[in-house]
Amino acid sequence: MAKMIFINLPVADLPRSTGFYEAVGATKNVQFSDDTASCMVLSETIHVMLLTHDKYRQFTSKTIADAKTVSEVLICISAENRAAVDLMMAQAEAAGGGIDPCPKQDHGFMYGRSFEDPDGHIWEVMWMDLPALTG
Repeated sequence: MAKMIFINLPVADLPRSTGFYEAVGATKNVQFSDDTASCMVLSETIHVMLLTHDKYRQFTSKTIADAKTVSEVLICISAENRAAVDLMMAQAEAAGGGIDPCPKQDHGFMYGRSFEDPDGHIWEVMWMDLPALTG
């Protein structure tokens, strides 16, 4: 069985953040969602748990970082091709996300861009031509 990853992110406005992630292609799993959390499915193995600040505080006593002013984490997800990278950027921008907070990367065999969600969490979207690396 493949390992699954659950990325837990604190969000200020759960409905707005849920809508943003739906706009970039995630689907909401209502079985694991309520008025304090939205389980957003990116793939069979990748889930993003959007948690209200009160819910997030149940898992840690540390201060919740303001991702708009400090770097907390960079999350990278793969894309099928260059066009898929640019499509996700267009979707993020249309949903109110910040585009390219990190420098765009274009190395021929690798292409990546990034976006910020409404709470400032940075996502990198990367395509790599793996056969070109081994060829």
